[in-house]
Amino acid sequence: MLRFRLLCALGAATAAVAALAPVTASPTAAAASAVSTACGGERPAKPGGGRYSCSFEDDFNGTSLDRSKWVVQSTAVTGISALGSGCYVDDPDNIRVGSGQLFLTARKEDAVFACTSPYGSYNTDRTAATIGSYGLFTQTYGRFEFRAKMPNTTIQGIHSALWLYPQKHTYGAWPNSGEIDVAEWFSGAPKNVYPSVHYAGENTALSTGYNCPVASSGTQFHRYAVEWTPTSMRFLYDNRVCFTHSWTPSAPLVAPQPFDQPFYLVLTQVFGGRWNSITPDTPTSATMTVDWVRAWK
Repeated sequence: MLRFRLLCALGAATAAVAALAPVTASPTAAAASAVSTACGGERPAKPGGGRYSCSFEDDFNGTSLDRSKWVVQSTAVTGISALGSGCYVDDPDNIRVGSGQLFLTARKEDAVFACTSPYGSYNTDRTAATIGSYGLFTQTYGRFEFRAKMPNTTIQGIHSALWLYPQKHTYGAWPNSGEIDVAEWFSGAPKNVYPSVHYAGENTALSTGYNCPVASSGTQFHRYAVEWTPTSMRFLYDNRVCFTHSWTPSAPLVAPQPFDQPFYLVLTQVFGGRWNSITPDTPTSATMTVDWVRAWK
């Protein structure tokens, strides 16, 4: 299973949002309404009893990416290159919001260009897209969920990911501080979606879910979620548990380390990835469409 080593070293942004309630609504009524509609009005049941409360949501109902919730990965800023020798860019051809959805696109450009990087520019003809809530929203434990449709292709060379990454490398560089892949999709195996938990000391045969088929992942929207507690992670696709993992990290760490720290949300669309490498038949453009992102605590 491909492991992302992406370090979304993204700058933080701030924004002030004002809401004007109707003059006929009392503050108490307005607050109750806001609570009832948060995260689509859903409050999933917790595995141990009780219900979650909404802590983050984006329904992508605007006309542009909400920069108070997301920052964009750019190779020019972070120096991180995309898989398939691509270049992460902040460009509307790659990252677009419209019709209540987010569109993340990896593209083969018309000509080779110099991808600017603080660690040395390089030539490529491919661009890629990643956004993250780095510095804007982080959470330890809870439920994290994405409703998304993967690119509609069965030719290898395209890769999509919905995942979580630590805000700080408290326990050291990857994989020591952990990574949670809620849903990884590869066009070379388009009928499966893979959840994974990465950390130092993992048994790779047990830390990835290989029994999570989603046959229509490229033609229909599906829900991809993880419920993260101090002792385990349950991955639910369309509200069905398809993989559960409890971790035992390498010494000197002890569980729940490294998964006892705040993680942020990441959404990625790229080319390539080891056994899913680019071929002459790989599509020149591929888009992952995201309907919403939600988190509960």
